[in-house]
Amino acid sequence: MNQFNALLFIMNQLIFIRQTSYYFALLFIVLIFPGFQFVQKQNAGIILHDERIPVTPKEFYIANVIDERDNRTAVAWLMPAGNKENKQPKAYPVDFQGGGFVAIKQFIDHNFPGNKTLRPVSINLKKFMATESALADGMVEGHVSIIISFDIKQDNDEALHLADYNGSAIYNRKGGDPQDIEPTLRHVLENGLIYLNTWMNQQASTNIKLATGVKVKFTDYTEKPEGDSIYYSVNRPLTWDDFQSKIAGSRFAAEVMPTIGYEERSSIAKGEVELNFAIKVCLPKSACWVKDGSRNDYTLNHEQRHFDIAKIAAEHFKQKIKTENLPVSNFDGPINVDYLEAYREMDKLQQQYDEETDHGINQSAQQRWNERINKELRELGVKR
Repeated sequence: MNQFNALLFIMNQLIFIRQTSYYFALLFIVLIFPGFQFVQKQNAGIILHDERIPVTPKEFYIANVIDERDNRTAVAWLMPAGNKENKQPKAYPVDFQGGGFVAIKQFIDHNFPGNKTLRPVSINLKKFMATESALADGMVEGHVSIIISFDIKQDNDEALHLADYNGSAIYNRKGGDPQDIEPTLRHVLENGLIYLNTWMNQQASTNIKLATGVKVKFTDYTEKPEGDSIYYSVNRPLTWDDFQSKIAGSRFAAEVMPTIGYEERSSIAKGEVELNFAIKVCLPKSACWVKDGSRNDYTLNHEQRHFDIAKIAAEHFKQKIKTENLPVSNFDGPINVDYLEAYREMDKLQQQYDEETDHGINQSAQQRWNERINKELRELGVKR
């Protein structure tokens, strides 16, 4: 073999080696590609498809979705394809494509209509997970569970808990493509939203948590038969028989101890809180006394005016509540403040009245107060 032929032989060998390596590489790819394709499917996210939920909320809209799941790494733990029950295959995690929470929130935004003039409700996602276990002949059994908590945003921006939803589903399938379980996951989520809509429709008119406003009604408290307490009425003026206490050590001729209060009852009607106030302007007979020789019309009128002043303060309390925009979430807060102000007003007027009339001794001042009290009672609609 001359040098030229020897060189051709070496080159042919190199070409054969390269070709052999190339064919081997092709064979290797062909052999492993099906497995490679399955790994890709295993790790691919589940695509949560849009599907319009067949309800139109008339009482609320979804204002926020909050992810409170303990495990946020995956929405499903699935069995691989071709598993054998006796080989105890290991489940692998799969999430929704784009991220579990992102996909869920996007699904709700796209498929659950919202009217922002309605009540704002927040969805707190506590759990949403599918788990599978191996059965015979490559079949698997899947369990889906979902827990959702629903809150409503109050006037003070605090969340008020409304209800909880616990849903579940069971399915059988052959292990394989994770996308196979998407309809089950989607329907479980849809059922939770349909439950919320049904619950809101049923509760809207009777549940105080869902009330949209506050109405106030007033009555004057009465008690029959009359006991120790006298409740103010234009048809029930004081008499000397009402002064049943022992005479106190005092320089004054007589004394009464009127006070104001109220009883409150609440109910729900047509989605609004109805507050019914029974206003109490009362005077206990057991706290009234008069000295001998002082039982005359002038002294009795002075004590009656103390009772009238308490009635004026109570009417001012009613007027103030009527002008309040009472919040559904805390209507008793402003009411308590208004009551304390009315009580202070009563004490202040009683003190001013006694100081200016010198406890009735100053007759001209007493006449001025008589006229002032009569005028204000008429303006308040209290006719004597």
